[in-house]
Parts: sequence; C-alpha cells; structure tokens
Amino acid sequence: MCGIVGAVAERNVTAILLEGLKRLEYRGYDSAGVALFSNAGVLERRRRVGKVNELEQSLAGEPLAGRLGIAHTRWATHGAPVEQNAHPHFSSDELAVVHNGIIENHEPLRARLKDLGYVFTSDTDTEVIVHLLHHKLQDTPDLAAALKATVKELHGAYGLAVISAKQPDRLVAARSGSPLVVGLGLGENFLASDQLALRQVTDRFMYLEEGDIAEIRRDSVQIWNAAGLPVEREVVQHREGAEAADKGEYRHFMLKEIHEQPKVVQRTLEGRLGQEQVLVQAFGPQAAELFANVRNVQIVACGTSYHAGMVARYWLEGLAGIPCQVEVASEFRYRKVVVQPDTLFVSISQSGETADTLAALRNAKELGFLASLAICNVGISSLVRESDLTLLTQAGPEIGVASTKAFTTQLVALMLLTLSLGQVKGTLEAGVEAELVEELRRLPTRLGEALAMDSTVEKVAELFAEKNHTLFLGRGAQFPVAMEGALKLKEISYIHAEAYPAGELKHGPLALVDSDMPVVTVAPNNELLEKLKSNLQEVRARGGELIVFADEQAGLNNGVGTHVISMPHIVDALAPILYTIPLQLLSYYVAVLKGTDVDQPRNLAKSVTVE
Repeated sequence: MCGIVGAVAERNVTAILLEGLKRLEYRGYDSAGVALFSNAGVLERRRRVGKVNELEQSLAGEPLAGRLGIAHTRWATHGAPVEQNAHPHFSSDELAVVHNGIIENHEPLRARLKDLGYVFTSDTDTEVIVHLLHHKLQDTPDLAAALKATVKELHGAYGLAVISAKQPDRLVAARSGSPLVVGLGLGENFLASDQLALRQVTDRFMYLEEGDIAEIRRDSVQIWNAAGLPVEREVVQHREGAEAADKGEYRHFMLKEIHEQPKVVQRTLEGRLGQEQVLVQAFGPQAAELFANVRNVQIVACGTSYHAGMVARYWLEGLAGIPCQVEVASEFRYRKVVVQPDTLFVSISQSGETADTLAALRNAKELGFLASLAICNVGISSLVRESDLTLLTQAGPEIGVASTKAFTTQLVALMLLTLSLGQVKGTLEAGVEAELVEELRRLPTRLGEALAMDSTVEKVAELFAEKNHTLFLGRGAQFPVAMEGALKLKEISYIHAEAYPAGELKHGPLALVDSDMPVVTVAPNNELLEKLKSNLQEVRARGGELIVFADEQAGLNNGVGTHVISMPHIVDALAPILYTIPLQLLSYYVAVLKGTDVDQPRNLAKSVTVE
C-alpha cells in the first residue's frame, strides 16, 4: 500500500523524505515522488516509476532542496503505474497533495472541476482532491480551513498531506480511514503514514484519529477533530529499537504476534472500506472491470495460507454465489488442470516467495486463467510482482515460524475479495455487504475480547501436559479453522494432532477417541450448532475429554469431561477469524508447558523457498 512522508524544518528535508520512503518500502508500491517548496520560492516536484532508488538517483543528478516537503510511494488503484499518475499531484503549480486511500466519488467531482476550468493531467482519483482544494482556497484562503471544507465533499478513505507555495510555513493533513502520525522534533515536525518512516528523526509521536485535520508548523502542531473542534492528542514516546525484531514484554515472538492481531487487522482494513461497501479499487485500477467477468475462483496456497483459502471457499460460494476450488500448491503444479471459463487464479502467501505457490502461479499463466490475484504480506515479493492484481495484508514482519497474524489478515483480505466480487457482480443478498462492512469495523475490538481470554486458555492448556494426541473438530467454515488449530499444535508442541469435520466422526475418527485423546471443538452459534452438539455427545459417550470454544449464546455448559470456554458473540461470517485466536493461544501455552522452541520449532522454516 501507499506511503506518505512529510516534513517542515529549518534544514533541507530532502534526505529525510527519501529515508522515510525507504523505510516504507515493505508496504509495496510501483512509483515514488517528492515535492518541495524550494529555496527559490516555488514548488518543485520529481516523480519516478519503480523503486525509491530510481527517485534517489534522479535527485542525485538534479538535486531539489527545501525546508518544506511531502513524499509518497504509490500502489496503483486509479490509473496505470506511469509517471503522470505518480504522486505528488499539483494544482496551478502552487499546491501539492499526496494521498493514501480511495475517493469513491471522484468521477462526479472530476466532471464538476472540469466545468470550472481545471485541466487534469492524470487518471487518478487523487487529482480531484488537489483541484478541489485549490478551488476552495479562492473563498477560504487559510489552508487548514480550506482542507476542512474540501474533505466534507470527499467520500471514501483518505490520508492526505498538503503543502502550498502561498503558505510555505506549514504542512496540513487529514485522516479518514487511512492512518497518519505526526512526528515531533525540536524546531521541526514531521508527518507519515507509519511511525517507522520517522524513527530516524524522532521518537515522539501523535497519532491522528478518525476525522482529524492537522496543521503542522516548524514549532507547533494544531489538530481539529471531526466536529471541527480543537483537540490535543496524546504524545507517545517509542523507545529506541522497539521494532518488530524486539519481543518487548512478551516471552516469545509468537505470543507478541498473537496479541498484535487487533492492530494488524485494523491496518489491513484501513483505506479499503467505504461507508457501506468495500472499495473495489483497493485490488488495483482494473479490478472492477476484471471482477465483473469472473465466473469461478481457483485458490492455491500452502500450509496456513491453504487453510485461509479453504475458509474463503465457504464465503465465496455462500455469500457471493461464485464457485470456488481450493488446492494445495504442491499438488496443483504437478497435475493436469482443467480450467473453467473466466476463472480468477488467487494465490495466497505470507512471504510471497513460497516455492510451490510461485511455481503454481507461473504454471497458471500457461493454462488460460482470466487473471491472477496475489494476497500477500510482502509488497516487493516475487508473487506480487508476477500477479496481475494484488491485495497486500498489513501484518508487518512475522518472526515466529508458526504463522498467526499473517493468517488472520489473510482471512480479512479474502473477505474483502468475497464482498468485492459479490458487489461488482450483484450477487450479494440485499444489505449483506453493508452489515459485514460494519462488522468488519468492529472486528479488531472482537479480537481484543478474545485475547482477553489469555489466562483462561493458559489454564486449559494444562490438560494437554501429558497428552500425545489431539483431535480438532469443526463444521462448515470452522472445519478449516480446526485444521489450522491442529497444525499450530503439531508445529510448536510436537503433539500429534488431526482435524476432521465433526460430521465425519462416525466414519473413522471415533475409533481413536478415549480418555487420552483430548477433543478440541469450535462451536459458534449458527445453523450447524445442534448437529455439532450431537457430535460432542458421541465423543463423551466414548470417554473423550472435550474442550469446547463456544459462542456465549450457544447454551453449552461445563460438565464431567467437558470444558466450555465462552466466546464473544460475532456474526457467523466472521466467526472463523475470531475462533482462530483461542486455538493459537492454546497451541502456544501447550508448547510452553512442553518446553519446546516456540519461535523456531524443529525441522521448519519461516519461508519455504525450496520444493
């Protein structure tokens, strides 16, 4: 996703802006640019397609210098990745804007601004912002006041940074659905979409909240909230080195990454949700046109990512009405595949360098798929570079070998894909998208509630201290969640674990059930609950010990050999994401009891780059 950096100082800020962009390269981008109020008293701009290094080399050959500037890395949503579409965008050579997010009503705004005489030089939605702001400045000369008036007409998601040649002592910013942070210095201040971009110049930050407008000067910062009232935001100081490679207060990286999930899920959603619908352009500038032609979906992935794809099959078919096949990449690449007409090929990978998944993508290009989409956590990975469309998750670096936050952000991305396809094709039932968009906004809070069960799950883990086998059960979209729970347990505790659809118990697995094999079950309150209760009775009748993660409204109670852990209620479609959390915690605490190497389990690698 795009990155923003801004600075106002008494020194030349070019190097600061470039370094900030470099620190945001992990987010993925296809062009980069910078605008400065130069020492000559004019706005100057340099943009390049490709990596920040291309921009840096251009500036080395023809330097730009100034004490006020903004910079940007762009991931194309509206318009191809060409120089004319790269940020910053100008209006009348006196106003410059950089923008993260998507403006939903850019087309009517563009038409109106053209009628007012504005000439557009790009295909982006962002250019309407800078021209609209320029128009507002004619009646409202103050830059911050004009920006307040401008954002009232913008529908969608945005993080904005603006500089003006006529008011060169300030940088103004606005946040709605896309994060921004102010960095505080001594006689200089900064702005970025991620505090990581500013760690080389400050360790003091103020995080803008939804609807905030900020005016950032060299010696002051003024913030107004969504109601237009002056507010103060807390100043947060980050200690040096508090990055992803630091476990912080946690004993292991895995536990840290489990607890990061509300934050990273929020990041994955930011800039991708409108008021009542998913912003389809988040998948790329051609996404809406391409999605309209999709009749089938083929998902290919490995390990944890494969389980995410299995959940997505339930969503794509159940919500969007689109047939979906899911296959392990190492199998897909070595068999003769019959491709259904107009099939979207979706690959899922945390690293984007998984050998089997990459090979499957390359094979798919020869098989006649409609197009390819990568869901990935690393913007500069091979999978991203070689796919037609991409949706980047925002899990950040994941150090623990057993994937946790990468999985839940993949699920969020796949739900966004489901709703986008259903929206474009008109196959969603009335009101479904608006309801799920609202529930997605609440999801980080729900995940936080599940994480609050940490100590309860730690106690339950003691039941596994002397066990060597475990059975996981789930029905519907919870079956892949059970598979992921079994995978986590075997990966880090070395306990043999299997997962089955609960309805399959009588077809074999029931023979394994006895007092030495705990049976872990996920039980949201849905239409399969009563059938699941019958399956649980089958386990108890054979002396099996049950550990049931159940919806608080499911009506399940503790009893002899039955341990019920109450889960927060959540809409059924998002239950797979929520119920993943306690299974991750269970695996973690069992592994700690077993004394295994939690973060680096034996025989496993973080990124499987060989066959």
